[in-house]
Amino acid sequence: MLEYFRLAYRNIKKRALRSWLTILGIIIGVFLVVSLISLSEGLNKAVMGELQAVGSNIVMVMPGEGGYDMTALIGGQELKNAEMEAIRRARGVDVALEMPWQIKTVRWRQSSESVLLWALDFQTGTDVARTDMGWDVREGEFARPGRREVMVGHLVPRNIFPELEVGDEITVSGRKFTVSGILKSLGNREDDNSIIFDLPDYRAVTDTTEGTPIALVRVLDDYDIDLAVANIERALDETMVRRRGDDSPSYSVMTSEAMIEMVESILGIIQAGILAFASIAILVGAIGIMNTMFTSVRERTKEIGILKAVGAKRKHINKLFLIESGMIGLLGGLLGTLLGMGFAKLGEWVIAQNPDMLFTIEAYFSIDMILMTLLFSFLLGCISGYLPAQKAAKLNPVDALMYE
Repeated sequence: MLEYFRLAYRNIKKRALRSWLTILGIIIGVFLVVSLISLSEGLNKAVMGELQAVGSNIVMVMPGEGGYDMTALIGGQELKNAEMEAIRRARGVDVALEMPWQIKTVRWRQSSESVLLWALDFQTGTDVARTDMGWDVREGEFARPGRREVMVGHLVPRNIFPELEVGDEITVSGRKFTVSGILKSLGNREDDNSIIFDLPDYRAVTDTTEGTPIALVRVLDDYDIDLAVANIERALDETMVRRRGDDSPSYSVMTSEAMIEMVESILGIIQAGILAFASIAILVGAIGIMNTMFTSVRERTKEIGILKAVGAKRKHINKLFLIESGMIGLLGGLLGTLLGMGFAKLGEWVIAQNPDMLFTIEAYFSIDMILMTLLFSFLLGCISGYLPAQKAAKLNPVDALMYE
């Protein structure tokens, strides 16, 4: 076997330019697969990590006509006080929280910036945020109700108000509030660049009295969550029919498990599309290997005749060409993997420097993924070289020796 590899290496080196052009096709395909898959897997882990941090007894209620409606999340529709009261009355509901948001101008010292403000009822919502949403403070402590205290995301002192500290005062709509704590990362940049107000304080600075694009509901621990969802839907149906005089659904109720399944499905489709796109480049590379090996067979016809004349059998010729094509695939896979990993890490760094990105994505690599990529590249080369190897093995030694 060492002799086969030595001969294959010699032949690749002898035709260096053609070999490298062929290898380049494999490099491009593997580069695309490794870089795009690692980044998409990093996105998958970032999104799923945030969703899985939500407790299994948490339910999201959003307005929208039949199912999950993105217009609700950008302020198109809201749940009003009547709907919130109906949710709280539903059997099985422990706590129902309004979580409205709005962008407002915030002043700190001489700085004035537009910041996303969130609302959370500190009286009933702090425990839910800590135990079911994974919130924790990096510095200071959780804000207390009725004290005009706020909590800031961990990126606010870095991106919006540099050097902001616990105990500092900020001003919103002419009202002063004290920063009680700086939160640890909440999992995405939008939340980490926001300021969390007590719900009454939020209503005061935004001049609103009701309305939330999303309601966060915690179901009682010993209550069946599907039954609680049915109770919430029934309560909302009755309230909305009375308010609007029709029976068309205008909300969606989703458990945390349902949200995870939905996101997994979407991300799976994205990854499948990425893989299909990258596979086209790999197919082109495989065709390049096949073309190179057919050309090599034609150029080395006399050499093959000599090998057969001195006793080489079909299986020996087959092995020689299969190993040679496999080495081309393996070398292309190795270089493509290294370049793909480098590009993915560069993409991770670029995303980390962009404050407008919602998630901080960490490029994902594993030993299994790298080894499988290299094995696949070698096998791809062998498969691409199979037909040329068969052609070489079937050459008649007399005709091969006379070939010019």
